[in-house]
Amino acid sequence: MILGLVTGPVHATVKNPHLDGHRLLVVKPVDLSGRPQGRPILSADRVDAGVGDLVLVCREGSSARFVLNDRESPVQAMVPTVVDDLVLHDTDGKGP
Repeated sequence: MILGLVTGPVHATVKNPHLDGHRLLVVKPVDLSGRPQGRPILSADRVDAGVGDLVLVCREGSSARFVLNDRESPVQAMVPTVVDDLVLHDTDGKGP
């Protein structure tokens, strides 16, 4: 799973028939501090995420195709959840 920020939707005049009915989003990977990390990912949206939402991206095609229930879908990444809250714990044992 990759933590990412939704930067926008994708509007396509022609789409693979296996993707009909599925929204596509551009998601920018971020680190745990919210700083950009890597290249944007084109992802199928399963949770009605919007621009600015912090999300998790499943970047394994077989898992995405399983959730979509379509073995022939060309999808390689999908958004299975919006992150409502992120709590980091101090790993050196000194924090809460």
